[in-house]
Amino acid sequence: MPEDNETAQLQALIQAANAQWTAGTTSVSVLPADQQLRRLGYRGGGPDPETLEQRSQISASRAAGVAATAVGIPTAYDWRNVGGSNYVTPVRDQGACGSCVSFGTTATVEAKMRIQRNNPGLAVDLSEASLFFCIGPGSGASCSNGWYMTPAMDGYKNTGVPDEPCFPYTDHQQSCAQCSDWQGRATKITGWHTIGSVADMKTWLSSQGPLATCFTVYNDFFSYKGGVYRHVTGAVAGGHCVSVIGYDDAAGCWICKNSWGVGWGEAGFFRIAYGQCGIDSTMWAAESIDETGWLNGVNVIGLWAIDQDRNAWVYLSGYGWRKIAPDNDNIFFDLLRLLAAAKEGKRPVNVFQKSAVITQVYVL
Repeated sequence: MPEDNETAQLQALIQAANAQWTAGTTSVSVLPADQQLRRLGYRGGGPDPETLEQRSQISASRAAGVAATAVGIPTAYDWRNVGGSNYVTPVRDQGACGSCVSFGTTATVEAKMRIQRNNPGLAVDLSEASLFFCIGPGSGASCSNGWYMTPAMDGYKNTGVPDEPCFPYTDHQQSCAQCSDWQGRATKITGWHTIGSVADMKTWLSSQGPLATCFTVYNDFFSYKGGVYRHVTGAVAGGHCVSVIGYDDAAGCWICKNSWGVGWGEAGFFRIAYGQCGIDSTMWAAESIDETGWLNGVNVIGLWAIDQDRNAWVYLSGYGWRKIAPDNDNIFFDLLRLLAAAKEGKRPVNVFQKSAVITQVYVL
């Protein structure tokens, strides 16, 4: 697709500023201005820690030292390639609805589930529509108004979000219309917290999983094709939320998953320089997936125990490591004995877990 004069002028400004990114015609840059704005949707302030302006000020003030890495933290990390495995779910498209908060939060939770299960191929696709149109209206969410991060994270913690087929997403304002059994299909997180230190952000990203964040979008961002974005020209368009899936100190950037489809940016992803546009003022961490319920017909792959405080773990096929309930000696050793017998006999088990802690075992 040939570039227009406006894009050529933008590229010239990027080169003049020695900014290391490329502008071009994208699936969003070709839209009318009012349609571009509908691809945003973060309000800032309110229940969240900072306004957009405050976020940008905080990021800019720490930009010079943000590349510093604490001892022991990798200098680069990308959850799309951890030992050759990709823990990031596919890029979605929020379309013409200001639901970016729902997409950025959901992308972060989906990746956390794959990481917690130690299963990069886990088929997880949670309903952004359920989060935005069922939970969101209680705190003012709508396609035209956008939303905040705090109630979105609370939604995953307190209510839970079912799978996509329970309530498929469409990019227009709608009433809550999720499936009747949504509660039994809902995914919850055990908790969440904000991270305001860049070193702590990198530590979390390189050990626990992606983070959700929000930033100020300027008009030149719509034309981003690749490279490490820095704001060069154009007015403020609004606020936007995404999932941060990694970082790269050599390039001085965060690596992010957007929700504008694969026809924008680097196949739907983008890199943005440290300290830019409020991106690293505050980030939101989903602490863990609240896994409660029965796991049926799973195999015991491994057991690990240490002689202190009834500390033992079992590795279950498709789910990864789970702690064995340490309530008392009788329960602990009975569970450990049953799991060891199942492993030795290569027999599947049904287990009940409460917040990912095994409390009941039946050997099949």
